[in-house]
Amino acid sequence: MTPLDSFLVRAALAGIGVALAAGPLGCFVVWRRMAYFGDATAHAALLGVTLALALRLPIVLGVTVTALAMALTVSLASGRAYAVDTMLGVASHAALATGLVALSLLHGVRVDLSAYLFGDILAVTRADLAVIYCGALLVTALVAWRWRRLLLATLNEDFAAASGVEPRTERLILTLALALLVAVSLKVVGALLITAMLIVPAAAARGFARTPEAMAVIAVAIGAVSTLLGLGGSWTLDTPTGPSIVVAAVLCLVAGTLFSSLRAAERR
Repeated sequence: MTPLDSFLVRAALAGIGVALAAGPLGCFVVWRRMAYFGDATAHAALLGVTLALALRLPIVLGVTVTALAMALTVSLASGRAYAVDTMLGVASHAALATGLVALSLLHGVRVDLSAYLFGDILAVTRADLAVIYCGALLVTALVAWRWRRLLLATLNEDFAAASGVEPRTERLILTLALALLVAVSLKVVGALLITAMLIVPAAAARGFARTPEAMAVIAVAIGAVSTLLGLGGSWTLDTPTGPSIVVAAVLCLVAGTLFSSLRAAERR
């Protein structure tokens, strides 16, 4: 018997894998105020599930294609006919509703809807772990490769352009990374909670970090700790695992906020 034979070990490894990619990427989502953009992309995952089931394709492939298509569509259409927040709101809820309706219309296919909405981390297999870590490492490598350029484009687009960095290209790279993260995270926390795992650890890391790089590393650590605490709490209290992980991340955010407040008070 090996450690991977335990479903709890597989679940913990899956959550840590997602945290590895969500930490750095979540920092950019927080810095660029892209939370609603992340929602729209994550909600499109249900359309991808329907597409994959209807065409008998791998779920990860269907989700990646659909999430990327949604992200690119919103990026290109925002600010033209409607305000950005309006476009994101329409896209987010339209994708979620359409995905739910489309899933109900699939005949002869039995679907555990709650697993796609809230995740089913306890059912992660070895094959799922391979997909999660391949996707997470790809996202992490992509963000690390473009770190300086992404940071410049985030801080000041005019300065970035003057330095030879094309802000639109960096936005597209973030869009691609976000779509990949949604695809590998769907089974862990579900379409409704993916954005929470992007935003909450990154926001919690702000209270402890002094540099952007430190914030990214701390966000990964908080995501990993939240996974372990959420799994432990779910096992002890018999609560849903995906939401329990998010609650643990929120508690880390509260702790980070208190830490920041105490440190600011000491300086006065």
